[in-house]
Amino acid sequence: MPRVSQEHLDRRRQQILDAAQLCFTRKGFHETSMQDVFAESGLSAGAVYRYFKSKDDLIAAIAAETIGTLGTTIATLIDRHPLPTPDELVATMAEVVVANSEPTGRIRLAPQAWALAMVRPEVADFVGEGIRKLRASWRTYAERMRAEGWLAPDADLDAVAAAILGVLPGFLLQHLILRDVDPQTMARGIRALLPYGPR
Repeated sequence: MPRVSQEHLDRRRQQILDAAQLCFTRKGFHETSMQDVFAESGLSAGAVYRYFKSKDDLIAAIAAETIGTLGTTIATLIDRHPLPTPDELVATMAEVVVANSEPTGRIRLAPQAWALAMVRPEVADFVGEGIRKLRASWRTYAERMRAEGWLAPDADLDAVAAAILGVLPGFLLQHLILRDVDPQTMARGIRALLPYGPR
């Protein structure tokens, strides 16, 4: 029997994740069943279970991929020269959130994953690790801000990272639920709060 290539395995895994994402965005985590995922993916139960043993595994994988994508975007932005100012950076990240929060967008699942992480330790492990990675990226940005003279020499960089991390979930919730805040609004707010750099 011929061996299945890694590329085929990766495609099949992504097919399942894409199907689960559609189901979760339509019905929510709690209302979606594994049967829904089987039907949406067009695969048998055995084929799906080969990759994911449970719905929680699917949720964790989607959350990990989403956080990984955000982390890569942040890392690219904070490596730029000249360094983006906080309002520029927050606006750009908010634009990424908007671009990925259409009705079937993966970022729409973030609040559901956060809620599930509160009651499912196995999901909390994946989500928590992703959040720690994002916070580490923001700490790197805080270090560069201090080097630019935008922060005091004795600034608590861990506190700065935690505060910046808290901005984007707030934007996401306002964008998804209230629908009255856009990236430019966030940028104006950050500029008003942080009068740094050349004016």
